[in-house]
Amino acid sequence: MKIIFISNREDRTRSVTLNLWAKVLLSVCLLGLPVSSGIYFGLQLGGGKLAFFLEDSVEAMKQDLEAQQDALAQTEQQAQQKLKALALKLAEMQSRLVRLDALGERLTDIARLDEGEFDFSGATAVGGPESESESELIEQPEADVDALFSQMQWQLDSRERQLGILESMLSDRQLQQASAVTGRPINKGWMSSRYGYRADPFKGHRSWHNGVDFAGKEGADIVAVGAGVVTWSGQRHGYGNMIEVDHGEGFVTRYGHNKQNLVNVGEVVKKGQVIAVMGSTGRSTGPHVHFEVYKHGRSVDPASYIRRTVF
Repeated sequence: MKIIFISNREDRTRSVTLNLWAKVLLSVCLLGLPVSSGIYFGLQLGGGKLAFFLEDSVEAMKQDLEAQQDALAQTEQQAQQKLKALALKLAEMQSRLVRLDALGERLTDIARLDEGEFDFSGATAVGGPESESESELIEQPEADVDALFSQMQWQLDSRERQLGILESMLSDRQLQQASAVTGRPINKGWMSSRYGYRADPFKGHRSWHNGVDFAGKEGADIVAVGAGVVTWSGQRHGYGNMIEVDHGEGFVTRYGHNKQNLVNVGEVVKKGQVIAVMGSTGRSTGPHVHFEVYKHGRSVDPASYIRRTVF
């Protein structure tokens, strides 16, 4: 390649011959300058749009981050509220369990049950092999909370079942105690004649006495020896004013020679309730109550029931 230079002043020409490397360098200079200029001016023109794009992206990321932080704060607040609620419920359940245990121990002591039959002082005895699913759940905190509440609820249910059985036993025992024929039919007085054969107080010959006599002051209280239903209240031959009470389980008691009956047929009387006042009506030599006990229709000695104690 040859380059010719023409001079106007000297009116002559000069030529320069370029080798291969000179040609390459010249080509690079001639072609690279326009390309570089284009890139430069393109960056200058597009730089503003790129900046705006980057600013918008950063702002969107900030807003998204703030929204996530707000959601996290709300979730944390809800978790705290749930934990407080769970703590309150757990405290309430523990308080119920303590009260149930105290009540159970008190009732067991009152009922005089054998030791160990109803044990409210210790943990309930349970057991069994652990399953794989249970072992996996224990590793999770939420499962721990659920397991704790489940255990507490199970203990409460167990205590309530024990108390239900104990209450039923106590109710049956109270009913038995209330209806059982025990004690004396008077509050004040003394036994003046026993059950069995004796000398007849009017004729003196040997005769059968079907009950026991308790003497005292006229007008003294006569009380029921057990809860029951009044099946007779009025005059009866030989008894004067008499009251008969059916106590159930085949037991019937009679109270004779009363000055006045205070209950009527069909009334339900309680153990220890005053049902009459002492007198000397009927075949009697003085103020006393003639007391009889019948079991399944047969007369029995009241002395064993007078001394009887029901726990």
